[in-house]
Amino acid sequence: MKKRIHYIVCILLMLISVQSFAHRATETNLVVTFEKVKKGHELVIKDANLLIVYKEVIQKDGNYSKGFDLTALPDGEYTVELDKDVQIVIIPFTVSSNTVTFQKENETVVYKPMVRLEGNHLFVSKLSLDAEPLQIKLYYTASFQQGRELIFKEEVKNTKIVERVFQLSKEEKGKYMITFQSQGRTFTEYVNFR
Repeated sequence: MKKRIHYIVCILLMLISVQSFAHRATETNLVVTFEKVKKGHELVIKDANLLIVYKEVIQKDGNYSKGFDLTALPDGEYTVELDKDVQIVIIPFTVSSNTVTFQKENETVVYKPMVRLEGNHLFVSKLSLDAEPLQIKLYYTASFQQGRELIFKEEVKNTKIVERVFQLSKEEKGKYMITFQSQGRTFTEYVNFR
């Protein structure tokens, strides 16, 4: 009989502690919500030094919603980023004295560059609604044993829509690498021209 009472008391204590933990978690959790996400998109939380604090690959299409206890983070500036197919949605937030403040009004969108190869024509485009400067570099290498050769470099300023077409030499088959630098980010694309 004593064992049974002891067993029941242990179960009750566990239930009470689980319930109080769940209650505390819902009080401090903040819900991050994004609409129209796709499987494969990435959710990333970064600190002010761009170090990744949290990273998750979205597992299904639809709306994404998840609670985070961000109050455990050290005081400072952070961002929540949703890395989608052609854009990155960035929402800044601050943590101060265990209080989290999202700055939804400062949400920004960075559009990724698009690269497409058709025949021997390499099409490059990039949208920047803020007309941020964009640096484009195109490299060529015949094989991995050889180093990369910079064959084109350009810095575009005060332009919202950047579109370039490169005609690749039919004799210069190999691997091409294109880097784009804009808004403090670097994007790299690789093209195999055969």
